[in-house]
Amino acid sequence: MNQILRPSEARGDADFGWLKSKHTFSFGSYFDPNYIGFGALRVINEDRVAPSAGFPTHPHQNMEIISYVVSGGLEHKDSIGTGSVIRPGELQRMSAGTGVRHSEYNHSDTEPVHFLQIWIVPEQDGLQPSYEQKAFAEDERQNALRLIGSRDGRNGSVVIHQDVDLYASLLGADKSLAYDIRPGRKVWLQIVKGKLSVNNQQLSAGDGLGLLDAGAISLAARENAEFLLFDLEA
Repeated sequence: MNQILRPSEARGDADFGWLKSKHTFSFGSYFDPNYIGFGALRVINEDRVAPSAGFPTHPHQNMEIISYVVSGGLEHKDSIGTGSVIRPGELQRMSAGTGVRHSEYNHSDTEPVHFLQIWIVPEQDGLQPSYEQKAFAEDERQNALRLIGSRDGRNGSVVIHQDVDLYASLLGADKSLAYDIRPGRKVWLQIVKGKLSVNNQQLSAGDGLGLLDAGAISLAARENAEFLLFDLEA
């Protein structure tokens, strides 16, 4: 199967003291013409923010911004009146659309927050800014692919304004799952924790893998693994 392997150690790196970030795709001052995105998937940043630190208010426009917290709590405030704390097991989607300003801070003054920030290019510019946040119980993700984001919001997933299905899984050691990539689709897998074998390709935390061909894939955990799967238009 035609694939793109993105090892954790090959990602872009940024260290601002209060923020340590790994960039799967080109972002900020990090640019690699071979890794600008994967279809509509534009950014996967793995961020670790020090206690009480964070990103002061800044603008966004015409982007679907998704936050997936691994550990700790991420405090969010925006110009459309939303204020919340995002915790593990929760997904936040903010549609920047015509323009929104927001801030993101570590909610704790003692513990770091570890999260993935994901940017997806929307189907159209000029959407009305909006916000959504939902929790997905651990048992719904355990040894299963739980749909957490989709264009139509089916099965209780958050709405993403793009033709993408986003799944989350907590796969126990020696457990396996199968997934079928439909014709005209492609898949990006991002490993959050643990070790995962994808069609016998061995992946560890921080690794990414793009699969470009239709067909069945096998997902097997060598140890407890947490990962995201993006099903996108090819």
